[in-house]
Amino acid sequence: MTAVAPPPRPATGTLPVRQLSRFEDGERLHSLLWQPGSGWRMISSAVLGGGVGERAWVLNAQVSHGYRRRDPDRHLAELARQAGAEGPGVGLMTAADVRAYGHGDDEGVEAVATAGLGVRGWAAAAPEGPAAPSRPGTINIVVALPVAMTDAALVNAVSTATEAKVQALLDTGYDCSGTPTDAVCVAARTPADGEEVHAFAGPRSLWGARLARAVHRAVRAAAPPLR
Repeated sequence: MTAVAPPPRPATGTLPVRQLSRFEDGERLHSLLWQPGSGWRMISSAVLGGGVGERAWVLNAQVSHGYRRRDPDRHLAELARQAGAEGPGVGLMTAADVRAYGHGDDEGVEAVATAGLGVRGWAAAAPEGPAAPSRPGTINIVVALPVAMTDAALVNAVSTATEAKVQALLDTGYDCSGTPTDAVCVAARTPADGEEVHAFAGPRSLWGARLARAVHRAVRAAAPPLR
């Protein structure tokens, strides 16, 4: 996996991502890597590094359509290691081209989103019939907050990010709440001695509102135009 030049998108100090490229399964695939290092606690639904804990990097890797490996956590760990990421981290994957990512920021909160919307629908949908042919799908969201948060607030932040994602999809013209494989990662600073640890991240709290606006902008920027 080799680095390529980053795209001409706004990237402030909190969440700069590095673009990577590799040749796999007969095609050129791409990844985004964020390496903030130590001092971060993350909550994620990712297959690698999911849950809550100290994490040092986040990898969002593009995989081939119709991905069939049964060990995605090991695969992501291999890709991260090849990219030079060290220590515990979070690994996300998608069939979408991650080079078309969207970025959003709001008063210190930053978000990066990739959006494949070939497979989409409503979360509370009726049971499906036979499986349809595989198409690109998955919205991956990574958010960085420059403050410390309790575990409960991190859970609240995931909920707020999801609400903002749905709002962005509707505002962009999509009639859906997401895809069946969406994933999210929210990173907050590890609390230092005497530092305030925020207990709320709902959409009307100080940091939750900023998170929601950043995610909304990132998803809107990443969502491909409707055809």
